[in-house]
Amino acid sequence: MTTSSSERGVGLGMPELPPPAYPDDVRARLERDAREVIARYPDSRSALLPLLHLVQSEEGYVTRTGMKFCADVLELTTAEVTAVATFYTMYRRRPSGDYQVGVCTNTLCAVMGGDAIFETLQEHLGVGNGETTGDGKVTLEHIECNAACDYAPVVMVNWEFFDNQTPASATRLVDDLRAGEPVEPTRGARLCTFKETARILAGFPDDRPGAVAEGGSAGAASLVGLRLAKGEAHPARVVHPRDGGPHEEEPVHDPSPSEHLSSHDAPQDTSASDPAHPAGPSAEEGE
Repeated sequence: MTTSSSERGVGLGMPELPPPAYPDDVRARLERDAREVIARYPDSRSALLPLLHLVQSEEGYVTRTGMKFCADVLELTTAEVTAVATFYTMYRRRPSGDYQVGVCTNTLCAVMGGDAIFETLQEHLGVGNGETTGDGKVTLEHIECNAACDYAPVVMVNWEFFDNQTPASATRLVDDLRAGEPVEPTRGARLCTFKETARILAGFPDDRPGAVAEGGSAGAASLVGLRLAKGEAHPARVVHPRDGGPHEEEPVHDPSPSEHLSSHDAPQDTSASDPAHPAGPSAEEGE
């Protein structure tokens, strides 16, 4: 005796209906923008990433309609577009807030207070990871390293940096965002909405007066290593023992630009560079 799929509790489901089309005026505008983006690349499919940002700027996330549009203008399959859109976390797959608040919870930020910040914001906003507040203003998420470990713990809002945060400062930040108060990043241009950010990431200019000049550059802490690499050494510091016990001060030596700052970057004698010690096993195999 055989049983039907319904008796076994197996739902076969129905094929998903095609996504709705963009209104004609929206489609025409997006096609015009898409042509500008595609013209930047020798191979049209290379334009897929910025085009996904473009459709994200329309609705605040990458919809099935947006993916179908990208597939049409690039002559790709929707499966190819979907594979890319679902791979990168910068593309949202569901409606999200005007401000994407990301708390770095990778190793260094976490131990410096990132975990505490994230937990505080979840409780304060009443949302979980990837969820949006009821007013549609803030989407909270924990994020991986944003290469700002020298300013840990770091919070990012629409990919702009807010350095050296604490639970209290991060709480004030989201409160100001929800209240519509002006918020200035630690580094970079003043904030705009997530849709506006997505359009900029698609490669279109930021037309806000003065915004480009506000972009700035790397912070001072990030440039220390570069200055050291160039020989622009700071005066050496004597680090006292952790236990605070007695110690003897040693003469401080400031290396000249011609000196190596570390034994790690000085040429080393190795078996490959020393003729008296050629590379290779010291004995025949089996001895």
